[in-house]
Amino acid sequence: MTPPTLLTLLTERETAAGLVVERLRAQIASLTEQLTAAETEVTELAITRKTLLSLGGPLDAAAPTDPTVASPAYQQILAVFHAATAPMRAKDICHALGTGTAAKDTEGLRAKLKRLVARQILTEPEAGLFVLAPPTTSA
Repeated sequence: MTPPTLLTLLTERETAAGLVVERLRAQIASLTEQLTAAETEVTELAITRKTLLSLGGPLDAAAPTDPTVASPAYQQILAVFHAATAPMRAKDICHALGTGTAAKDTEGLRAKLKRLVARQILTEPEAGLFVLAPPTTSA
């Protein structure tokens, strides 16, 4: 039995690399389709928003203008705070939401709570304790 020649090894590597290239091109094509669909949706939603605003109807003053806070996850967190009668810790909110209470769960929620503090929607009267910020009065 003779060892494979250098040309045979090179051909095998070239074939394997060609298969990788084909697989990656297929992934790129799939991602391009997904990106196009997402971009189309964003454009259509922007057009819908513009149309609704041009109709001059009243805007929902209670709707948050910050897209992060408008997301369902943040709305669920805020609903917990609106029902609360006392400041809460991240683990308490996890219980109220019915999510896990493992470190990864509470730390993920704590990051969201900190974002809400940064946006002055919540306050942190003491480390790890969160409460709704008092409403601001506009002069």
